[in-house]
Amino acid sequence: MYSVFVTGGKQYKVQPGDEIYVEKLNTAEGETVTFDQVVVLYDDKVLHVGAPYVKNASVTATVVKNGKAKKITVFTYKAKKNEKRKMGHRQPYTKLQIESVGITKPARANKAVAVEEAPAAE
Repeated sequence: MYSVFVTGGKQYKVQPGDEIYVEKLNTAEGETVTFDQVVVLYDDKVLHVGAPYVKNASVTATVVKNGKAKKITVFTYKAKKNEKRKMGHRQPYTKLQIESVGITKPARANKAVAVEEAPAAE
């Protein structure tokens, strides 16, 4: 079972038990977050594809940590003008532990595609 959801302008493919880093969320450590912008949901036999999102689907996660990434150096200059500038940047992030992925109620409006298993090679 896996899901693709949207947060912070990016898409993440997750399954229960994964730990991921996303753009900073305004939540405290230990809180539970629910994402309802699920683009794709696969539940072992049926692939639900949203248009644009799967109805009644959600991804539940627990906030493990809020922090900042490693520092990067940004250096800009203009040739022959003696103009230069050196800056640093640390991107804030939120680390999430994925708890569950699924549909809360049966959704009739979803586009479901049955996935057939390939026969075993002999």
